[in-house]
Amino acid sequence: MNIKGKFVTLRAMQREDMPMIVEMFNDPELEKSVVGWAFPLSLEQQNKWFDNHMNDQTNFRFVIETPDDGVVGIATLTDIDWKNRNAMQGIKLKKEARGKGIATDAVMAIMRYAFDELGLHRLNGSWFEDNVASQTLYQKCGWTAEGCRREYVFKQGKWKNLVVCGVLAEDYYSLITKCNYWRAN
Repeated sequence: MNIKGKFVTLRAMQREDMPMIVEMFNDPELEKSVVGWAFPLSLEQQNKWFDNHMNDQTNFRFVIETPDDGVVGIATLTDIDWKNRNAMQGIKLKKEARGKGIATDAVMAIMRYAFDELGLHRLNGSWFEDNVASQTLYQKCGWTAEGCRREYVFKQGKWKNLVVCGVLAEDYYSLITKCNYWRAN
């Protein structure tokens, strides 16, 4: 089953996607804006990761595709806590895919999947305090900044503040009712 947005499709990762994943994870510009860190990644390492995580039921990673742009990034639901019905959500987009509404549609689609299909109650996320694009994206999608972890991530030789955020199912349902997000165009 693929997850459909208004125009994006979120689908399961396939082995053929691994070169794109390696390219994204090795992009120094993209790495600057995402939480966490990575060593340079080889295709062999990524293929091993893929083999080890194919049947993981607590971490889902989806490829983002559009009809016009093809494969443009990944969206994730990770650290799923089935008892407490919450998960972490994240997204990475190639540079050329930004500013087209792709991230908004992908986050809206993953929220609909998480709340309507998986029965989750809450999604968690974070962004760097200086990452205005991520803040704008998540707030547009109904997320709330819930606090700041001061000097939480060491990146590019300095400590960065991390804003933690979340969205409840009721926030999502209120947003889609208010803006008629899923109404046919």
